[in-house]
Amino acid sequence: MKLDLTNVASYDYDLPPGQIAQYPQSPRDESRLLILHRATGKIEHRKFRDLPEYLDSKDLLVANDTKVMRARLVGNRLLSKDSEEPVLGGKIEMLLLERRTDLETGGGFYWEGAFHSSRKQIPGFRFSIPKRSGGTLIGEIVKGSRDSPSGTIVAKFLEDPLASDAGELPLPHYIEKPTGDEEANYQTVYAKELGSAAAPTAGLHFTHSVLDDLRSKGVEFTTVTLHVGLGTFRPVKTESILDHVMHAERYSVEEPVAQKITNHRKSGGRIVCVGTTSVRTLESIYDPLKKTYAPGSGGTSIFIYPGSKEPVSFDRLITNFHLPRSTLLMLVSAFAGRDLTLLAYREAVEKGYRFFSYGDAMLIL
Repeated sequence: MKLDLTNVASYDYDLPPGQIAQYPQSPRDESRLLILHRATGKIEHRKFRDLPEYLDSKDLLVANDTKVMRARLVGNRLLSKDSEEPVLGGKIEMLLLERRTDLETGGGFYWEGAFHSSRKQIPGFRFSIPKRSGGTLIGEIVKGSRDSPSGTIVAKFLEDPLASDAGELPLPHYIEKPTGDEEANYQTVYAKELGSAAAPTAGLHFTHSVLDDLRSKGVEFTTVTLHVGLGTFRPVKTESILDHVMHAERYSVEEPVAQKITNHRKSGGRIVCVGTTSVRTLESIYDPLKKTYAPGSGGTSIFIYPGSKEPVSFDRLITNFHLPRSTLLMLVSAFAGRDLTLLAYREAVEKGYRFFSYGDAMLIL
């Protein structure tokens, strides 16, 4: 029976819970690195610090320089409206995704985000978030989840939630016991542009030492920006992946960066994407007919999976091991082939690799 590559079950695999990484490797470049050769199917097992052995002056690394926001707000529904003593209801949680400056015509700070509560998320729903320094951050839903195809809401705050000392770094739900060092651990060493609701995790393995070793071999390095949001980590809940709706994520590529990538590729060099977010950025700005990369900024909801379109904007990929049935696993499968990708995943499971955000990495050549 022919495998249906549009069925989400085709991207499933068995993973023992004990291999879900709960903390980062220290130092970062001590994480393991599985080398997957697409042409032959050969698999090697190394350390991430060995990455420079596989790259040379023909390679240009393109990484995502987004920086994770303190985007997780945890508090309670606010039942009282005018009382000096607030009356609190059930627990709520909001994940800030994007500031909606287009709505800020009458004052206040408007943010779109994912919202969880036991009550309906409708306009007028008010909530309170305690600040670490004392006091509270008050928010009110102005656009409910029913008004959004992706189920997000828009909330209004009287002060900027990012500057309010109320937010936390949004670690993935499967990390059960945060270490307290997330401000350092859950950012790449080259993070610069604040705006992500999650880290571009393939970049977490890089150290300044590895970057120096790469430069000494003539490997070039540049960055694009894609602010990670629902498009990257929202699970596929439909049986057919064709029915999955991707949430748009904001990207930005400066003109000198786009020109550098274009010139490098046209001169016969290889483009090495650091992570799936870099892939989604380059695939969104690449013109395969002109073989050029366009500078600019915007939103991308591109969904890359086997049979959709062959990724053509890059030549090599550094990536983490992703969740079963995820759009990230589908993207990797589109580049390396679904069968070869899952073969590598099975071997990684057998060899005891660590999976997901704080887990080990794979280099696909």
